Amino acid sequence: MTSNAPPVRLPDSEKITINLGYVDLGQIDLLVAESFYANRTDFIRTAIRNQLALQADALKQVTARRMLVIGLQHFGTAELEAVRAAYEKLQIRVLGLASIAHDVTPELALATIDSIAVLGALHASPAVKAALADRIVR
Repeated sequence: MTSNAPPVRLPDSEKITINLGYVDLGQIDLLVAESFYANRTDFIRTAIRNQLALQADALKQVTARRMLVIGLQHFGTAELEAVRAAYEKLQIRVLGLASIAHDVTPELALATIDSIAVLGALHASPAVKAALADRIVR
């Protein structure tokens, strides 16, 4: 079955908030002022990427052990209807972004999703998130 629906456009990042001490913030601002970094965000992203690179081996091992899909997984109504028709249930494990289309009903989500574990972000309607609350693994 093919769909004429436009492709789903999902954000490529998630906004987070952090608290920093004044001295750390001042040091970041000094590096920005001296053009080592374009802005505070550039510094923070670079620092995070450097730490993730240092821990790359550990991340690979844990990702494999937990059987996580890396990146984006999107679940639309058609995919979940196919799962229901096959009398199957999904165990969703994602490192990145798991997205459930906004036209997926809470009933369809409950009928097709056995568990959902997301390290990153889960995008779904408030109704679907509420319906799956006891199936979301933290």
